[in-house]
Amino acid sequence: MMRFLLKTVWQRLGLLFLISIVSNLIIHLAPGEPTEVDPMNPRMKAEDIARIRQAFHLDDPFYLQYLHWARDLFSGDLKSFQNGLPVLSQIWASFLNSLPLFACTTLIVWTLSFPTGIHAAVRRGSLYDRSSTFIAYALISVPGFFLSYLLLMAVVQVFNLPVIGLHTFGSEGASPLVRGMDRVWHLVIPSLMSALTGVAVLSRYVRSQMLEVIDQDYVRTARAKGLAESDVIYGHALRNALLPFVTMFGFLLPGLISGSVIFEKIFAWPGLGQLGYDAIQQRDFPMILTLNFMAATLTLLGILVSDILYALADPRIRKR
Repeated sequence: MMRFLLKTVWQRLGLLFLISIVSNLIIHLAPGEPTEVDPMNPRMKAEDIARIRQAFHLDDPFYLQYLHWARDLFSGDLKSFQNGLPVLSQIWASFLNSLPLFACTTLIVWTLSFPTGIHAAVRRGSLYDRSSTFIAYALISVPGFFLSYLLLMAVVQVFNLPVIGLHTFGSEGASPLVRGMDRVWHLVIPSLMSALTGVAVLSRYVRSQMLEVIDQDYVRTARAKGLAESDVIYGHALRNALLPFVTMFGFLLPGLISGSVIFEKIFAWPGLGQLGYDAIQQRDFPMILTLNFMAATLTLLGILVSDILYALADPRIRKR
């Protein structure tokens, strides 16, 4: 097991190094630069542009720009092009805002998807199965941002309730209990909207996996032994249907950065998605490269966890 783990870790580190080089190369070759974001600014003079280019090593060759970026990143000295603040501190602050949204969304998706998919598979062809399938396909077909705008207008105009941002404007002086409840309320709507499509997709996947194992010989044998139907479904069928879901863990962590961009913009949630969107608009290369590096790190870390869990679940993997 240790040999398998060390081999996997070294492969992921090598791939992460390659991703960082390719990302920096793409930014280096892309047209435009930070000094061109506001070319009509009368205060931006030629000497100011030259000073900015020198300060951020924009005139250096590619390999020097990469070395400067890597050195500043791992030393904590990497600064944003736009405001001169440390990149890592801004990312950490946005991460703390995105984490509750990501955690609530993931909890809703996995909590609702499995019961929905399992019951649809067990009651195959029933009204419940057909209804859940229709609703799931409808949610998949309708863009999430469209549903978000509809719900936003309904909540604000019909119920006159605030849902934009982390908290209600002017609630800073309220008691801790009121501020906490206000924060939870502002978290509910974005979490529900960002989870709808995930619930629809994952519940269909759970249903298909359950249908593949529910007619297997060992399930029929369990029924023939006189076991209760709940023991057959949850003790035999579900346990064998869960193995493919291990690979999905590798794609959960990057959702902290990339999965909530649209909903963070709609609900004015100052998280990592909005930070990355603003960095792209402003051509903030250090922020873009660091967020991309973090997304790659989270993806590879998630895949590593998936590989370990798969190896624990299937001993044949460890022997390869």
